[in-house]
Amino acid sequence: QVRLVESGGGSVQAGGSLRLSCEISGYGSSNYCMGWFRQAPGKEREEVAVIGSDGGSSYVDSVKGRFTISRDNAKNTLYLQMNDLQPEDTAMYYCAVDSMWVCMTTDLALRIMRFGHWGQGTQVTVSS
Repeated sequence: QVRLVESGGGSVQAGGSLRLSCEISGYGSSNYCMGWFRQAPGKEREEVAVIGSDGGSSYVDSVKGRFTISRDNAKNTLYLQMNDLQPEDTAMYYCAVDSMWVCMTTDLALRIMRFGHWGQGTQVTVSS
């Protein structure tokens, strides 16, 4: 059974930083796509960043230059370093994992639907 556990969320002031972690267990392949997503109250879940097993990554425009996604394959752990946080970054953050072909999906709306394994989320709150 695939299990994803996020940690590292919290409350910070604007301009602050947080580092999210997502530990994955039970996934039967070392070649997989991983991603961070977020959902604010009253809004749809959106992709923040994804990363393939080759290290290739992509980011939503609103976080480029502020967030960095990375993974430690030996530890089966995904990270999201978030710098210069802003109130609009306030959301529940989720990690997800699926096959590498999901990372190759260029349509973001389709890509989020193709992730089949999700964590429970960690809350990030940024005050002004």
